[in-house]
Amino acid sequence: MTDLPGIVITGASGRMGQMLIKTVLASNVCKLVGAVERSGHEWVGRDVGEAMGGTALGVTVTDDALEAFSKAQAVIDFTAPAATVAFAALAAQARCVHVIGTTGMTDEDLKKIAAAAHHATIIRAGNMSLGVNLLTKLTKMVSAALDADYDIEIVEAHHNRKVDAPSGTALMLGEAAAEGRGVSLADVSDSGRDGITGARNRGDIGFSAIRGGDIIGEHDVIFAGEGERIILRHIASDRSLFAKGAVKAAVWGQGQKPGEYDMLDVLGL
Repeated sequence: MTDLPGIVITGASGRMGQMLIKTVLASNVCKLVGAVERSGHEWVGRDVGEAMGGTALGVTVTDDALEAFSKAQAVIDFTAPAATVAFAALAAQARCVHVIGTTGMTDEDLKKIAAAAHHATIIRAGNMSLGVNLLTKLTKMVSAALDADYDIEIVEAHHNRKVDAPSGTALMLGEAAAEGRGVSLADVSDSGRDGITGARNRGDIGFSAIRGGDIIGEHDVIFAGEGERIILRHIASDRSLFAKGAVKAAVWGQGQKPGEYDMLDVLGL
């Protein structure tokens, strides 16, 4: 066990944080060595196992991320953009792999992530599941095969507590569709329809977001032509699939050169 890569989980108290902790504990390819929460959080200073309502694990929740990272080989981070940017710099300083599942980041945030990647291995993806990454590949292939007579619409659904829209996965699919057509998503994205919008622009890639209940994640990529529609769909029914993908990425990142990678790299796609 001692030679297994040590993993730190940020945002330990959150739903995804707790799922990641459970996934690492159940894994035979890595071990839990740290759990991080924001300063002032009630979990700080407590054993993470007991804080989760179980038995002690010998891992104390800390608000000193750098100290935690310095004892680890990888950090898995599904938090918020500002926190993730700060963690990226600290992970680079500690020279540990940084797996990022955080979404909603701005271009400025991504520039800071890229700067950190000069010194650390960073694996970032809007979605960590095998199925979604296969869907991304298929979306690019279909988009490349069909011309702009086929309108592309991406419809995503998530739980009512998700704070960003379109989802990181929807944007990832949009980027794949744009790449297939050889255009920039920024030039053809349409995600703000409301009121009298006029006719749809030829070649645009549209986004629609549904928020409700406890929906884990559903994504449709619709190619709508005259007389036919091609629909690519992925439905997530268990949040643990994202955690399993993140753990796989953390282990894969060991020994990789500094730089930015995604789940397509991890999965060999």
